[in-house]
Amino acid sequence: MNPYSRSAQDPVPAAARGAGEPLGPAARWALAGLSLSVLLASLGTSIAHVGLPAMAEAFDASYPAVQWIVLAYLLALTTLIVSAGRLGDLLGRRRLLLGGIVLFTAASLLCAAAPTLGLLIAARAAQGLGAAVMTALAMAFVAGTVPKERTGRAMGLLGATSATGTALGPSLGGLLLSGAGWQAIFLVGVPPGLLALHLVRRHLPADPPRSAAGPARFDTPGTLLLALTLGAYALAVTLGRGGFGPVDAALLSAAAVGAALFVRVEARAVSPLIRPSAFRDPVLGPGLVTSALVSTVMMTTLVVGPFYLARGLGLPGALAGLVLASGPVVAALTGVPAGRLADRFGAHRTTVAGLAAMTTGTVSLAVLPTGLGVFGYVVPLVVVTAGYAVFQTANNTAVMAGVPADRRGVVSAVLNLSRNLGLVTGASVMGAVFALGSASADLTTAAPASVGAGMRITYAVAAGLTVLALAVAAGSAGPARRLVRRLVRRSPASPARRT
Repeated sequence: MNPYSRSAQDPVPAAARGAGEPLGPAARWALAGLSLSVLLASLGTSIAHVGLPAMAEAFDASYPAVQWIVLAYLLALTTLIVSAGRLGDLLGRRRLLLGGIVLFTAASLLCAAAPTLGLLIAARAAQGLGAAVMTALAMAFVAGTVPKERTGRAMGLLGATSATGTALGPSLGGLLLSGAGWQAIFLVGVPPGLLALHLVRRHLPADPPRSAAGPARFDTPGTLLLALTLGAYALAVTLGRGGFGPVDAALLSAAAVGAALFVRVEARAVSPLIRPSAFRDPVLGPGLVTSALVSTVMMTTLVVGPFYLARGLGLPGALAGLVLASGPVVAALTGVPAGRLADRFGAHRTTVAGLAAMTTGTVSLAVLPTGLGVFGYVVPLVVVTAGYAVFQTANNTAVMAGVPADRRGVVSAVLNLSRNLGLVTGASVMGAVFALGSASADLTTAAPASVGAGMRITYAVAAGLTVLALAVAAGSAGPARRLVRRLVRRSPASPARRT
């Protein structure tokens, strides 16, 4: 049996699945610990950008050199997240999550105390590894922590927390930078890290005993190949900053070769990191594709927004920042209600509804005239962001539902990986589309009309991506239903089976 298939057996204890039962104190505190873990990981992604100029001055370094403070974290998070999820499945998710929180917190202290740029970059890489563990395993705990009927709400809470961390990073970093120096940007993660460590250690259930047959072997060749492949791809789309040169072409070629070798190695491995057959799963495969597409679209708002508001509409920096904050705030506020919708109406319907909202918003941004001003940008942006929150919550719920307990870590990691790859791809590809559509080599000096034209072209491309995601999600409903019917027929409790 394919270990990624939707299982007819629910590994959650019956006592934890009562319909409508309120969460007990232990489950609430456990969710608080998981939410803090997600918050710290997302905060680490966005908080350091604002401090790069100050760190360049402190270490007397060039801007390309201090960019590695951000890149080291991103590369560690992207390349190691799947390995972290699989290790959690093999060694125990609670044990590994505690180690990830300890590593993240200790690395935060080391970042603040780093005497050289090289040590700071190394500490950021360690922090990224801790974030990979926390991100990979947080969703994997939901099925064993909350009743099945509340899965959507729990996923919504984690999604809202992630959005809050991403939104809070730049503003919190700027505040700390002006008041206490760049070291405070890293020290701010220490107290919540210690609190998350206490909550996880106290309230998450202990790891189940290992199988008498012994643990499955860790796929070292597949892990190394995947890490190198993802690292080459992430460098190709981040170092070029929207451009494309010989180095980028070489890195992309290496990533393509690495991907082909990875598929071949995994097909022959006794205990593969990711089974190639997993991507044919009628729920997991479409869920990963749509997650990557939608994340690419969401990065468009961060790529286009600052330039359009500043150059296209002429807003001052403070007002532009306030407008841009409306999107993440909406995502944070929509997460939990989106989870309730997924619990009530089903994950697939809610996924399609979220994608339909995103399509409506991106099409509006592509066709509405710039004469509508801030109002004409903010309203569609709110629709896009709310749709994204609904989609992400429902899609995460659908993908994680029915995953066997011994594969939850790796499936959660692969799902988060698809999101991260979409984000890094969007930063490069959509940035290039924006520059091309604006017909300007330097967007900081482009004319307002050129920036407006680039904005509309970029969101037209984004609308095409959301339509594609909508088609993939809508087309996955039939295969998923057929698989469920097959599982029911094969179940020993099925009337058809008994006859």
